[in-house]
Amino acid sequence: MQKFLIVTADDFGLHEAVNEAVEQASRCGVLTAASLMVAAPAAADAIRRARALPRLRVGLHLVLADGCAMLAPDLIPSLADQAGRMNSRMFVNGVRYFAFSGVRRQLEAEIRAQFAAFARTGLALDHVNVHKHFHLHPTLLEMMLRIGRDYGVSAVRVPDEPLWFASRGGNWFAGANAALLAPWIVLMKRRLRVAQVLHNDRIFGVAASGAMDEAKLLAILARLPPGVTEIYLHPATESGRAIASSMSKYHHADELAALLSPRVRAAIAAGDFGHGGYADVTRAR
Repeated sequence: MQKFLIVTADDFGLHEAVNEAVEQASRCGVLTAASLMVAAPAAADAIRRARALPRLRVGLHLVLADGCAMLAPDLIPSLADQAGRMNSRMFVNGVRYFAFSGVRRQLEAEIRAQFAAFARTGLALDHVNVHKHFHLHPTLLEMMLRIGRDYGVSAVRVPDEPLWFASRGGNWFAGANAALLAPWIVLMKRRLRVAQVLHNDRIFGVAASGAMDEAKLLAILARLPPGVTEIYLHPATESGRAIASSMSKYHHADELAALLSPRVRAAIAAGDFGHGGYADVTRAR
């Protein structure tokens, strides 16, 4: 197997407009996977749709920042407010995970609760990733792998984006950020290999999050690197604040249009590579 492509929709379950987009893109044949937010407002609708989409590989999108917690707020007061919402102060929270054992115990309980909620869906667990790639944090990665063993985790996303794409269009800040993350990426890949957990070699979608349009998908497909590549998007039938207040600049509908594009479908069909979810990578090998 020289090349394999995984096309994933994140935030499955966040909003019914996201779920509808996932269903459309999966039936179209371009989208092969979706990452489910088990505590999100439209999770039940997402699960119902996923059960009717046998070709869609579904994974767990762990939410530990900027989203809804699974556990009751009183059980995790250091993680969520009284509305059950976790904030987006990732740097501050990351320091707290290192420093305070009590916070780590609550974090572990929340991670386990989200894994258990996914298991209750009855869906096969294709992969695990974390909202905003928070699993770059070594403490989170260790917990995710240790707890995940109890739930059959076999694949994890690594946010390793090629510099040529991260800095595309003169976005040198994103390119520099990718370079700064390189040591953490190396550490993550090493720990996944030791744990014998499958991971992608490259990813596309980090620097252009919320703006993965047709032109970008065609550019990626024209330069698809060897190994396992994951492209992730945030498609929906509506855009911006209609989906979430933190996504005011996201062009969700443009990303859905890219997944439904006949040109993108044709480029994938003509490509000399495998196409599916993480479970299909294992079968291809």
